Amino acid sequence: MKKCLRLGLLLGWGVCAAWAVDWKSLRPEGYVSDFAHVVDPATRDRLEAYCTAVEQSTGAQMALVTLPSLEGEPIEDVANTIFRAWGVGQKGANEGIMMLLAVGDRRSRLEVGYGLEPILPDGMDGSILRQMAPALRQQQYGEAMMAAAQTIGETIAHAKNVSLTVGLPRTMRPTTSNSIPWPLILGGICMLFWLLRSGSGGPRGYGGGGPGGLLTGLLLGSMLGGGGRSSGGFGGFDSGGGFGGFGGGDSGGGGASGGW
Repeated sequence: MKKCLRLGLLLGWGVCAAWAVDWKSLRPEGYVSDFAHVVDPATRDRLEAYCTAVEQSTGAQMALVTLPSLEGEPIEDVANTIFRAWGVGQKGANEGIMMLLAVGDRRSRLEVGYGLEPILPDGMDGSILRQMAPALRQQQYGEAMMAAAQTIGETIAHAKNVSLTVGLPRTMRPTTSNSIPWPLILGGICMLFWLLRSGSGGPRGYGGGGPGGLLTGLLLGSMLGGGGRSSGGFGGFDSGGGFGGFGGGDSGGGGASGGW
C-alpha cells in the first residue's frame, strides 16, 4: 500500500513538473511583450516609442509585459525570473524596470533593477500600482500601462536631470492628486481678499512693501503661474530603430506587487 502511494506521489510530481511553465523560454517582443493580447496596436506603438525615448535620454530600460496567467506561481518569482532571463537594463548599471500584468490572476508587479532602486523605491512602486488599479478593473490595460510608464519615465528623467522629448496621452480619469483642488482654491481666494483688505504699505492694503503685499503676490503667482504640469506631446518622434534588445541587467527582487 505504501509503495503504491509513493508511486502515485512520484507520478503526480512528474505530471506537475511536465506542466510547469518555463518562463525563461519566453522571448521579449520589444519593450512591450503583450503575451495576453490585451493592448491595441496604436497603444503598443506609443509605448514602444516612449520606452525608446526613455532609454535614449536616461539609459534606463523598461519592459512592459502581460501574461494570461501565472499558472499558480507567485508573481514575484515569475517577474524576477523573466527579468533576469531577459537582462532588462544595461549590464553593470542594472537600470531596468519590468511592469508585469497577469490578466487572468488580476495581479500586477513592478520589478526594479539594482540601479533604479534609489530612484524608484518600493513605496513609490506600490503607489504606481494602486493608481493603475481602477483602469485595470475596467479592462483598460493599455491606458493603465501608459499612465504608469509615463510616471516611471518622468521620475527617472527628473532624477537624471534630463528632459524627455516625447510623452503619452492621458486618457484615464485623473486621480485625486491630479484633480482640481476646489476647497484649496476657494480658501486661497478668501485669504487673498482678507490680505487685500488688511495689508499694509498702500491705500486700502494694496501696497507692495508690507508682508501682506508679499504674501498676496506669492498666492497670485502660485495660482496663476505655478504648479502647472507639462503633459508632453506625442508625435514627431523618430524612434531611431526602436527596440534593440535588453542589455544584461539584473534585479534582486526589489519593487512592489498588487492586485485589482
